[in-house]
Amino acid sequence: MTTIAIFGVGLIGGSLALCFKGKPGIRVIGHSNRPESVDKYVKRGVVDDATTSMQEAAEAADVIFVCVPVGLLESYLAQLQQYKLKPGCIITDVGSTKASVVAAAGKLMGSDIYFIGGHPMAGSERSGVEAASSHLFENAYYVLTPQPGTPPEIVQKLEALLKHTKAHIVKMDSRQHDDIVGAISHLPHVIAVALVNQIRRYNDGNAMYQQLAAGGFRDITRIASSEPTIWRDILINNRDVLLRLLADWNGEIERFISMLQDGDAAGIEREFAEAGQFRKELPERRKGIITPLYDLYVDVPDHPGVIGHIASLLGGERINLSNIQIIESREDVPGVLRLSFRNERDVDMAAQLLRAHHYAVNV
Repeated sequence: MTTIAIFGVGLIGGSLALCFKGKPGIRVIGHSNRPESVDKYVKRGVVDDATTSMQEAAEAADVIFVCVPVGLLESYLAQLQQYKLKPGCIITDVGSTKASVVAAAGKLMGSDIYFIGGHPMAGSERSGVEAASSHLFENAYYVLTPQPGTPPEIVQKLEALLKHTKAHIVKMDSRQHDDIVGAISHLPHVIAVALVNQIRRYNDGNAMYQQLAAGGFRDITRIASSEPTIWRDILINNRDVLLRLLADWNGEIERFISMLQDGDAAGIEREFAEAGQFRKELPERRKGIITPLYDLYVDVPDHPGVIGHIASLLGGERINLSNIQIIESREDVPGVLRLSFRNERDVDMAAQLLRAHHYAVNV
């Protein structure tokens, strides 16, 4: 019997628990400091058992998943060091920064306790254990950052366990992870926040900025709405990488400034063409660290009943529609009506259905 303890049974921890629960030879224990959360985990069937005792959960475990925010990881690792963990126990985390936590773990772990950094690159617009799903990691990348001295059989044991998530396991150095994730996730979040705040300051003098910022602007900056405390900790933990990336970003912006000052039309066209070509080569709608949008846009005539007709068509085929929005600002938005869905299957089925009924659909 392999006993798994999960500290932090929220979206990620709860989804991991659901991936493991019920599998042969696996028992899942959830931990929370709050008795009401412990009861909720059990009643919702997310774990086999739950406890408010961190020591009890840790000392029973063969594998420990620490699924708490990045800012709490080091304190949890220090606390685990105080317990009598099973020889051969594997500890892993799910944080989006790796180098700092791997360094902290290296100072704490004993000779027969192993830490392997982990980062499942999947998420959801929703949060909490209520949003947990056994399908969250399916076809997503799950990065592991084992230390060079970690025995191969220990890494293989964790990999075998993670096969229950149906994720693609990728192994890399922790610093390489932070460089890449810093560039494709942390930097975009900083840019989105800075851009929204720039427009917010303009809006203080002219409310039309906010009014016309619906549609495309709202879509491309949606990650600016990410939870502030979580992102404070992520950016501080990866600050050396972010400082270098932001210096590179300033260089990119300076190049655009120079092209505009020089009236370099060919240079501007080249930048858009090269960016467009590279973007076309990116995987479409694969699960990633920034949650993909499952939206489609529909051009519809402005007459009574059209929205109800579309909703009825989708409902009749049991396609789950999560949101409908009428777009007033059409700048960079390929349709007047935006339909949002929870997953790729539903958005693809909806597009096929609406096209069959002669609606103009853009995905």
